Amino acid sequence: MPPRKIIIDTDPGVDDILALLLAFATLPEELEVLLVSVTYGNIDVQNCLRNVVSLFYHIEKEIVWRESQGRSNVGFETLRKTKPLVAVGPDHPLKDDTLMADYFHGKDGLGGIHETHPHLTPDEAWRELFDTKGKDDDPVMATMADEMQKHTSLFEPSKQPAYKEILRLLRENDPDTISIVAIGPLTNLAMAAAEDPETFLRVKEVVVMGGAIDHPGNVSSPAPPPVKRDDAPEPPYRLIKQAPGPIRDLLNIRNQITPLAEFNTFADAYAAARVYALTSPNPHTTLPPPAPAPQHLPEGETPPPYLAPYPEKLSKQLKVALFPVDITERHLLTRGEYRKAISPLLTAKSPLAEWTEAFLSSTFNKVESLQRDVSGDAVALQLHDPLCIWYCMSAADSGWELTQDEDIRVEVSGQWTRGMCVVDKRTRKKREDKDIGEKAGDSGNWLSTRAGNRMARCVASPGEKTFGGYMLKRIFDQ
Repeated sequence: MPPRKIIIDTDPGVDDILALLLAFATLPEELEVLLVSVTYGNIDVQNCLRNVVSLFYHIEKEIVWRESQGRSNVGFETLRKTKPLVAVGPDHPLKDDTLMADYFHGKDGLGGIHETHPHLTPDEAWRELFDTKGKDDDPVMATMADEMQKHTSLFEPSKQPAYKEILRLLRENDPDTISIVAIGPLTNLAMAAAEDPETFLRVKEVVVMGGAIDHPGNVSSPAPPPVKRDDAPEPPYRLIKQAPGPIRDLLNIRNQITPLAEFNTFADAYAAARVYALTSPNPHTTLPPPAPAPQHLPEGETPPPYLAPYPEKLSKQLKVALFPVDITERHLLTRGEYRKAISPLLTAKSPLAEWTEAFLSSTFNKVESLQRDVSGDAVALQLHDPLCIWYCMSAADSGWELTQDEDIRVEVSGQWTRGMCVVDKRTRKKREDKDIGEKAGDSGNWLSTRAGNRMARCVASPGEKTFGGYMLKRIFDQ
């Protein structure tokens, strides 16, 4: 069987990096990663991009180290066989203010690693690979970028916006051969779908880490650590358009605390609602109302076409497999499990072990500071994003259980519920008529067989208790 071709749309914080490492550590017959499309999310888009470049930098060092150890198999076979593109997406959502989870992931997305461990950070010259401004007019900069690209052996930088690269790959490959693994806000996907819905519908499946169905949301203010630490506390949620100060603090309290929404969905609820509407037999029944044009557009520049409705007739419905926090939070990597696996590698001077230890130790400390009754080796990191990669690697495994055709909708404008996944849990019969419009007694068109979204949702995996250890074995080739 040919490998499953995937695009990974990501906002690299800690678990995103683990997901990318797992994807690149697969065998060539399992996955082929065509594109890493970078979006804002856990932190701002430039820090997300830096973390992706750091990932390739340390994988490259790890491969050299493994070769020096005389290993016959140095791992990362998928990555060494197919060099993925890396493209950068927008730095803000389609609508609303930018939300970041830097209180948990650190202001650089990896627990502050670029400040605390500067020797583990690649030279800042990597920015020239993605910077399109002034390149053609500056021969020195152009030469520098060309020279750097020769030494970028594991990925191919793209100067096109991420959503355009997504559409290009879908056009150039046969329909239903590429899956998109979306483990950040869905802004890139929504922009691609808006620009060319029919090309976007060539995708085989969109695997989304997002949403909360029966689980409380995970967008909340951090609890203060129980013990005062010497290091500076992580910053709270930020609105990057607002400078630090009392106004920003008030905005954080007012706009960014919710008991109902999961982070990726809340970060761009409008984008999520637009993407999920494509699963409907009639997308206009769940499409959110048009958003106002962004205020930050430069003078004379028109807004992108994401404000437009989809065409009335589309060739097919989008296939979405949702991995909400209800299932992802049950897949854990404990500090004790990680220490046991990583200790001999640290002793042997593995570059990848040193890098992951730098940001995971900080993350375990953060998790410990937010919990009352868990400490030491029992502290665990939830593997939200890596679970989606594992599904793509092993979807044929009978241990995966997914519900089908659930009408899951995203609230985009509620005063208290923005970003919430709304599901009709009533036991009422579906309407027998074939009308699409609302009827008396059916506000929201929930009972129509021709309205609403149709999504799959993961409710069980082949190994809740074993996935953390399996992931480490694959990444570190143990």
